[in-house]
Amino acid sequence: MIKTLSVENYALIDKAFVKWNEGFSVITGETGSGKSILLGALGLIQGNRADVKVLKDSERKCVVEAEFDISSYSMSSFFEENELDEDDLCIVRREITPNGKSRAFVNDTPVALTVLKSLSSYLIDIHSQHETLLLNQDSFQMHVLDSLADTKVLLNGYGDMYHEYILVKKQLQELKQHIETQNSNRDYIEFQLKQLSDANFKLEEQSELESEMEQLSHSSELKEALSKTSWLLSDREENVCSSLKDSINALSSIASVFPKVQSVNERLNSSWIELKDIAREVDQLLSDVTVDPQRLEYVNERLDLIYTLEKKHRVNTMQELLEVKASFEKDLALIESSSDQVESLQKKIDDLGTALTEKAHKISEMRRKAKEPMERSVEGLLQDLGIANAKFEVSIESLDTINSTGLDSVRFLFSANKNAPLQPLSSVASGGEMARVMLALKSILSKTEYLPTLILDEIDTGVSGDVASRMGNLMTMMGEYMQVVSITHLPQIASKGTTHYKVYKEDDEESTVSHIKQLTLEERVMEIAQMLSGTNPSPAAIANAKDLMNIQ
Repeated sequence: MIKTLSVENYALIDKAFVKWNEGFSVITGETGSGKSILLGALGLIQGNRADVKVLKDSERKCVVEAEFDISSYSMSSFFEENELDEDDLCIVRREITPNGKSRAFVNDTPVALTVLKSLSSYLIDIHSQHETLLLNQDSFQMHVLDSLADTKVLLNGYGDMYHEYILVKKQLQELKQHIETQNSNRDYIEFQLKQLSDANFKLEEQSELESEMEQLSHSSELKEALSKTSWLLSDREENVCSSLKDSINALSSIASVFPKVQSVNERLNSSWIELKDIAREVDQLLSDVTVDPQRLEYVNERLDLIYTLEKKHRVNTMQELLEVKASFEKDLALIESSSDQVESLQKKIDDLGTALTEKAHKISEMRRKAKEPMERSVEGLLQDLGIANAKFEVSIESLDTINSTGLDSVRFLFSANKNAPLQPLSSVASGGEMARVMLALKSILSKTEYLPTLILDEIDTGVSGDVASRMGNLMTMMGEYMQVVSITHLPQIASKGTTHYKVYKEDDEESTVSHIKQLTLEERVMEIAQMLSGTNPSPAAIANAKDLMNIQ
């Protein structure tokens, strides 16, 4: 419910602050006093667009701020999705600057107007004779019936299952499309896969072949260098190893008389042993190097194949080429196993469809049980609201296939005249009749769910006397379950409010200013008396006002 409304520098309002109460409140005032301005300010809170024309003083910004008690509403998901701080008290502020820029805030966090509009749908419902389009929507008519049928728990479970049902159907459709595409490319995939499979590549093969290619290409130079090294170390007549051995023997012959040579001799001996080992390793390397034109041709052809396929598949490494092969294998496996996957998804769809149909029948049964009680309630309320011959019917037709709400199509049928055929509400009801039907429906909804603050903008136009009194009683009843605010010109309705606000204009030296204030009991009596008889009401009018208010 709305707790406070602060308006500054908007149209004819310089500054205004309204503290709203629970229950049923009324707003009265002469035509042109500024009641529509108040609704315009609330429209800014709802996210409506505005420009600098709304500024009373073009040099100052316009600020409209409202506080809402949302403790009874389940809105955590909304605040989480929009990354907003949540508290039991929600503060919404809208600012229009002199240069025409608009800013909106929720709990001091800047938000886009789309977020503000979405939030306001939970907080305020401004309703007039001209704003009954909602009543023509199938979804709203279904929602009203479901609210009375108490299908919420069952519908929530149905909705989750239906979401999964649609998701699996989409998966099946995408799978079939993918299979169809892949089937058309099957020959291509099989050819590419065969080419890669026949090549039988290994992960490290390219680097190993490139290294071998380098050796085979230079085998003659390698062999020559290794042969020369072997010859110098151990094969020529005065080779390094034999010369070193002679040096060792010479030093050994003098070691007994010249002990200092012993350490040098040991180092020479170690070098001789190391060189002999190196010579053997060089000989081994020499035997490993072969001049093999056939092997060179094979390696060259193998590398050409690798490079050709890498270029063909637009990759640069053997790892990437093997990944291409794996991708073709996956696509082919999908084609070959597609019938199993299609069958599995189809079975899941059939199972979900069966379960949904079972739930939908239960929901339909609950709706049909609520149909007649709802019809009687709405007809009774409409007759109380002055449509004496009102007939109202909830038409429920069974659908061939399930949808998001079950197996039913719901339409409200209406007739305002005696013996007139029932027809769809939107095609036969006048504006005033539509407004009263909406009021009746919302009064029923108010008993079954939390509704946003309902602001009725002269919805009572065209009624008077006893009908107006009954309409006021209905609004009072609705006020027991929700916050209702009615802008009215009828004393019969104004007298029913638990709180009464008056909008009025005053002229100062520079301009005309609109004000709004909450009336005391004495002020209420005088206001209603004036609504009955005009300025300077007679004692009879005052007595009549007290009688309407049920006070002594």
